[in-house]
Amino acid sequence: MCILFSYMGRLFTILLILAAAGQAFALELPLSADSHVVGENTMLVATYEDTFVKIARAHDLGFDELIQANPDVDPWIPGEGTEIVLPTQFVLPQAPRRGIVINLPELRLYYYPDGDSGRVITHPISIGRMEWRTPLGLTEIYSKAVNPTWYPPQSVRDEHAEQGRPLEAVVPPGPDNPLGKHALRLALPGYLIHGTNMPAGVGMRVTHGCIRMFPEDIEALFDDVPVGTPVRIVNQPFKLGRYGAGFYLEAHPLLDEELQDDEVFIMTELTRAYVAATEEGQGDGFNWAMAERVVLNARGVPEFVSSDSPL
Repeated sequence: MCILFSYMGRLFTILLILAAAGQAFALELPLSADSHVVGENTMLVATYEDTFVKIARAHDLGFDELIQANPDVDPWIPGEGTEIVLPTQFVLPQAPRRGIVINLPELRLYYYPDGDSGRVITHPISIGRMEWRTPLGLTEIYSKAVNPTWYPPQSVRDEHAEQGRPLEAVVPPGPDNPLGKHALRLALPGYLIHGTNMPAGVGMRVTHGCIRMFPEDIEALFDDVPVGTPVRIVNQPFKLGRYGAGFYLEAHPLLDEELQDDEVFIMTELTRAYVAATEEGQGDGFNWAMAERVVLNARGVPEFVSSDSPL
């Protein structure tokens, strides 16, 4: 088992090197039955031309992910020689490893093509803005469309008109279509997982409720995902899982900005994550004091929250 994980670690490093050379790639990571943590965080040394938008696209990461993982770095001018954390390690959401799982607070999609075993494929996404929330719940892929036509709802057309950007009732396929070249329609009426003609916005809360992906990501997912695939959309700002000798906690900002300073709500969500993890038989050793510090920083990377004498 140790030899296998050592090999996978070297393979993952090779993939990151290829990406640094300008080849975008999907994060496809091996699953382990006894661990909820996949992947490895790595470092990139920025060049003079780098921005977080450029780095995110090359490494299949979201813009906000990079900002959270590198709070002291200027996302527009990181500076040549600056070390950038690539947040490519993840605590898996507490959800069945089946079909597609979308965790809204981390702006990320997980696809389990083989169920509980094998691998997980994960991509950054954009979701709905505060006033255009992406709904939670269990749905499925209802249909698939190449070069989709967009029929914007009247509310979206009204918003565009107020901004002086009138929008036609029908937007045909082409470079001006915000759905991009591929769309997966959900059984939730009006909601899709789709590409984009503005990839720089992937990894932010910028949509009218749909799930937006990099063009290359949705193309790969489109080819791989059959109609009827379950899609579970969850709200898990704090994800807790066991890895090796202890617990790792991955914390993200809450979707509701007005609750960011609500200590009772935050502790309720952290307790929920703890209960979900320990119900699966992951045992004791959780350190609440360490976990509270991780939640306060909300860097979006798994951090060790166990100790020899847990509080």
